[in-house]
Amino acid sequence: MGVHEGHRERLKKRLLEQGLDVFDDHNVLELLLFFALPRVDTNPLAHELLNNFGSLEKVMEAPAEELAKISGIGENAVALLKLIPEVSRRYMMDKNRFDDILDSTDKAGAYLLSRFLYERDEVVYVVCLDAKCKVICCKALFHGVANSAEISVRKIAELALAKNATSIIIAHNHTSGIALPSVEDELTTKKVKTALSAMGIALVDHIIVADTDFISMADSGLLG
Repeated sequence: MGVHEGHRERLKKRLLEQGLDVFDDHNVLELLLFFALPRVDTNPLAHELLNNFGSLEKVMEAPAEELAKISGIGENAVALLKLIPEVSRRYMMDKNRFDDILDSTDKAGAYLLSRFLYERDEVVYVVCLDAKCKVICCKALFHGVANSAEISVRKIAELALAKNATSIIIAHNHTSGIALPSVEDELTTKKVKTALSAMGIALVDHIIVADTDFISMADSGLLG
């Protein structure tokens, strides 16, 4: 067993015995890259990634094309680094299903928060519910919108009707990191609520997400 192999085995054993919290960020990346670059000393590459992007978080969220510019990283390592946030997001979505019954603000917020993990662009989700607040579908209906004023009320209504929803929840993220509703958010919410009400469908909430925080417009008295 060579020097690198012995070092790898020690890091893996340390992980299994003590968990990831005892690792520095560069060791986390070094360990992760073992599995994409089995015959390479990944310690220098881990340092290079952190130096280039600034933090472990920014490495994980960096675009694939930017990661690929790092010398020696290779296609497998880029794919692995992009896989980690996506698997984390999928795990949190599954963890926060609550049997898909969204009968409280806390459940709805947790259910939707996980869908915005690592999202760099603005996305609008529409959740269709039946009479028991069970999720019929949850669909990302709009991508890359500048603000909720650009939401198409018609598309939301069409989805709600197609799914035979009794009520819906809409949610979008503020990439600014501030979850406070804007004037445009309030105006759009009122338009959506009015349109759905005419069809006998209730808009039960509009949830605004920023990082790991969210605000319920229903709880804030802003649903209109």
